[in-house]
Amino acid sequence: MLEIAWFATRLFFQGKLLRDPVDFIKKIVFGTVIGLTLFLTIAQAEISLGIAVITSSLVTGMVMPYLFRDFKMK
Repeated sequence: MLEIAWFATRLFFQGKLLRDPVDFIKKIVFGTVIGLTLFLTIAQAEISLGIAVITSSLVTGMVMPYLFRDFKMK
């Protein structure tokens, strides 16, 4: 399992893993911004910090597969 991770990491840094790295980065940033915005909004509403973390993590986890539904690798 570590060999697969090491191989994928090497391919990523050589630029041979992703077809469109800029699109990949844009999708990662967009999903992160959604999660961060939701977290900060809930945290400002004086609700428990645990609930804010759980809710924002759940929504971010649900959004990421939608963002990467047409993700292509080399």
